[in-house]
Amino acid sequence: MLAEAGVRSLAARTDESNRPHITAAVARQIWPRIEQALDEQAFAPIPVRLGGLVVFGARRPILVRLVVPSEALLALHRRIFHTVSPCPGVPANVHPDAWTPHITLARRLPPNQLGEAIHAVAQDRDFPATVLGIRRWDGDQRREWPVGRIRRGR
Repeated sequence: MLAEAGVRSLAARTDESNRPHITAAVARQIWPRIEQALDEQAFAPIPVRLGGLVVFGARRPILVRLVVPSEALLALHRRIFHTVSPCPGVPANVHPDAWTPHITLARRLPPNQLGEAIHAVAQDRDFPATVLGIRRWDGDQRREWPVGRIRRGR
């Protein structure tokens, strides 16, 4: 919808690592023992709702759609956070009491395009979605891989 409105968005990036995601944890470095602990996490798909639009920042705004925080999503986030929290460089905004789950739609929007961007994606309803897995993204190496053990059937 953003591309159709002539607004630059993440849709222009078609690499596999650019699919919609919710960032649950960040660290400057993930130690091998933490990597193993992440890989041992049990995971089952979680239904979520994508809610309203929010703008982060002012000079180069980021347009996001909030993820309505269900108890299942919050529990998964707490497990992942507590696994990663001993690592160096964990920012305050991923702590359980400060986390804002969201899906990024567009980054570094020119402020004069913000209204167009919001108009292009604004809806009066929430959208259902499903968290299908946990992945680890290494921004330095620009690679990703799945972590966690998928548990089928609840």
